[in-house]
Amino acid sequence: MEKWLLLPPIAFMIVLLSVWAFARLASRLAFRSKKQAEGSRESYACGEKDYNNTAQPDYSSFFPFAFFFTLAHVATLIMATVPLVNLGIFVMAAFYIGGAAMGLYILFRR
Repeated sequence: MEKWLLLPPIAFMIVLLSVWAFARLASRLAFRSKKQAEGSRESYACGEKDYNNTAQPDYSSFFPFAFFFTLAHVATLIMATVPLVNLGIFVMAAFYIGGAAMGLYILFRR
């Protein structure tokens, strides 16, 4: 019986059901107001009423930094974990690091 409880699907279902039960219990114990305050469901913008939020965030400058972060950290991981057993593995890692450096150069060339 003990080994059945450690199987991942069964352990997942046990945790899922216990979290669900705790969430149901917590929702019954949570404070609820008898009536909702005026404007409690509306968006708030510096105290202005009926403010129409039309901002459209621009993520075009985010993706180059995310790409840089990914390339730099994967290249660092490769350099830190490559075994120096033979020259072939080192050359393959160096080729990979060169490709990452070229990708970073192309990214920031603009």
